[in-house]
Amino acid sequence: MTGVQALEHKYPDKLPLPGQCAKMEFEYIRHGTTSLIGFFDVATGRMEMPYLNSTRTEEDFVEAVKALAGTDPQAPWTFICDGLNTHKSEALVRYVAEACAPGMELGKKGKTGILKSMESRVDFLHDPSHRLRFVYTPKHSSWMNQIEIWFGIINRRTSTHTV
Repeated sequence: MTGVQALEHKYPDKLPLPGQCAKMEFEYIRHGTTSLIGFFDVATGRMEMPYLNSTRTEEDFVEAVKALAGTDPQAPWTFICDGLNTHKSEALVRYVAEACAPGMELGKKGKTGILKSMESRVDFLHDPSHRLRFVYTPKHSSWMNQIEIWFGIINRRTSTHTV
């Protein structure tokens, strides 16, 4: 999941003088943002079901996961995510519990049970017995996350006008 900004440079680039690089103005005009939730299939190298929205809430993430998992409701799914709080949310736990362990007592957020803490929610979401399973990359390791690599490639290509 990432935010994509529509930016416009405030001033045009300055052409390079002999022996120098072009000068790019750092000021820009912001034309808004869009949240992109992407699912990268590492087996095929394809982006699956990209989800665009103006917000980046836990509900947005759950809706995107539901849409993807709904394409094959009986299949096992493993989602590799970074540590963003929306990837470990109460709403996500409730969805996974409904899909994998209906009727399971989840407790109360911040108080008891699976919903008690971020750590207890991660333990539940990471459970290998669930059909929907979430695996989290270590902190400071975006270089291991395939979707982050994909976003980086897209960013570099669009930044250098080579798409």
